[in-house]
Amino acid sequence: MQGDARGCELAYKMVAERDNEKYSFARESRLLIVAKAKVWASEGWRVVITDQDGKAYAPPEFDQPSAA
Repeated sequence: MQGDARGCELAYKMVAERDNEKYSFARESRLLIVAKAKVWASEGWRVVITDQDGKAYAPPEFDQPSAA
């Protein structure tokens, strides 16, 4: 993924999938991406967060201190 306008790559990415739909978001803030992921997961989407190191986290892991 390309970085933002300042040339910095966004640290956290979220992908949500359901049926034939797929959405992805990127944010610098862990708190914002986790909040968005929780909302989408609560609405029945399959959600995964990926951090800057490429490690993926599923909804049960979102609140762990080392998670995303």
